[in-house]
Amino acid sequence: MIEDGNAAVRLRGISARFGSHTALEGVDIDVCEGEFVALVGPTGCGKSTLLNVVAGLALPSSGDVHLLGETMKGPDRRTGYLFQQDALLPWKTALDNVAAGLIFRGEDIKEARLKAQVWIDKVHLKGFENHYPHQLSGGMKKRVGLAQILILDPNILLMDEPFSALDIQTRNLMENELLRLWQEDRKTVLFVTHDLEEAIALADRVVVLSAGPRASVIGDFEVPLARPRDVMEIRLTEAFLEIYRRIWGILRGEVMKSYAR
Repeated sequence: MIEDGNAAVRLRGISARFGSHTALEGVDIDVCEGEFVALVGPTGCGKSTLLNVVAGLALPSSGDVHLLGETMKGPDRRTGYLFQQDALLPWKTALDNVAAGLIFRGEDIKEARLKAQVWIDKVHLKGFENHYPHQLSGGMKKRVGLAQILILDPNILLMDEPFSALDIQTRNLMENELLRLWQEDRKTVLFVTHDLEEAIALADRVVVLSAGPRASVIGDFEVPLARPRDVMEIRLTEAFLEIYRRIWGILRGEVMKSYAR
């Protein structure tokens, strides 16, 4: 059990009910400050619902959410949320999309654009500042999305299958890009994915949810792989395969249950 002072995210007894359907029941999860935790489970087990609860976008039917030691009462500026679908404004350039959050918070437009340019450079999009989303590749749009969230300096980064729509090569590049940026200041990350390999390659811990309905935590695994990591190379190591076998031993049965329903 993580000590109270070290928990950036603490979920206790989280249940989510929608009419007669109970998606989640009695979910307890702790995420330490600076920890990268991946959440995996079968399709329909409530992973995205749980992330929405942490973000304050959905209220739990029962249970408590604590962020950085405080009881959550709704959306919190200390969290940043990267969705599966791009959230870029099509009428704004890459630079202005990155600056948009700062401007919305009341920052001077000129200052916001200067800070946005720094982040454009950080995500290797220099030269594409004035391109609109439709002029960017899928990977480029994801880089803009990352910069758009990170420029706001959230304490906690919530990510809901952000790279699932990308081809495998671009996806691996984006995973390494995320780790590179995360390594700079090690924000707390809660990352939802269907891909167990992705979860292990990125995370410090992998938390496994059971098949729904009434999904709950059935496994919590440390990932004993050294950092920094290259997600393409780490998958070839025996240590990676060993932790994969351990987690898949639990997850496989839950996946089969979800397909049987």
